[in-house]
Amino acid sequence: RRTCAYNSTRYIPPVFHTTPSGCSRTTSAVWFSGAFRRLHSAALWSSFAVPFSVVDGGSKDGTLAKLDALSIAYPPLRVLPNPEKITSFALNRGIRASTGAVIVRMDIHTAYADDYIAECIAALDKTGADNVGGPWVADIAGGRVSEAVGLSFACRWVTGGGKAHDPSHEGPVDTVFLGCWRREAFQRFGLFDETLVRAQDSEFNFRILLLGGKIWQTPRICSWYQPRKSVTQLFRQYGQYGYWKVATLKKHGQPASLRQLVPGAFILALFSLLIVGLFTPVLLWGLLFLLATYFSASIFSAAGLCRRHSRWDLLAYLPPVFAAYHFGFGCGYLRGVIDFLILNRSPAAAMVLLTRTPEA
Repeated sequence: RRTCAYNSTRYIPPVFHTTPSGCSRTTSAVWFSGAFRRLHSAALWSSFAVPFSVVDGGSKDGTLAKLDALSIAYPPLRVLPNPEKITSFALNRGIRASTGAVIVRMDIHTAYADDYIAECIAALDKTGADNVGGPWVADIAGGRVSEAVGLSFACRWVTGGGKAHDPSHEGPVDTVFLGCWRREAFQRFGLFDETLVRAQDSEFNFRILLLGGKIWQTPRICSWYQPRKSVTQLFRQYGQYGYWKVATLKKHGQPASLRQLVPGAFILALFSLLIVGLFTPVLLWGLLFLLATYFSASIFSAAGLCRRHSRWDLLAYLPPVFAAYHFGFGCGYLRGVIDFLILNRSPAAAMVLLTRTPEA
């Protein structure tokens, strides 16, 4: 039985970061160059026999010209604009433009198994779920920091036990990477929330569950995500994730999962102990104890991860990566509480900017 194991090498996906659902906000001519060679195969297109749509956010690297040329050679490929440069707009535009009974989302910065679409459709038919997908598995490549980020993707110390990061899990989940849906799912649950700059996929999945739907994950649906390449980028990425989770909390009146509350509660506890400790110095020992416990747990988790994957060369990189995950998400979540719940103001400008540089 094939599963989504960690991928130690990179490879070009067999199809674009496309499909009738649309995808991420920008594209890359460099990323597409290898894909073009794979796509110039009638056998590839006939094996899918479905239309593809690329939703592009105004690429400036030559991607649009190549896409336009390819769409002439292959009529099933359509290029759609995304002037808003926001993922939820791109997804909805791709959905509205699609005509098929099944809609599959495939983003850039992700590599896909050759049978990715076929396995998505098979999972829909087998499970009857409203949304299916594979585990969120990272491509372990691209430098020590990027490898540490990718290796920690499935670590329980980072994920809090979320099944979406478990490469071997098959069964119901509360959210899933990317997604594949029957068209009627959008008629029943609505489209992606265009007020959300981030976390629109997790909010949509939460909506499915609230309305009695089912989300299914199977390791037979294989893809490999390209993680951020620096701790700074990772901190900003997860800061935005945490921030926009609060918008979902405000919309539905409850968090999508209780584990989302833990990083923010931890940061709040540290800050509270620091402030109160300025007036009651003995409480500063509590702050030091909490920090020492956290970093000891991080080192212990890092050692276990290195042992399981025989990657002791990453031991020094993992604790800072863990901290970027936890402190980024926690700080972002608390800022979201202030902006969305307490002050009821518009999103902060820093929380709508790209966290991935063009070369990343």
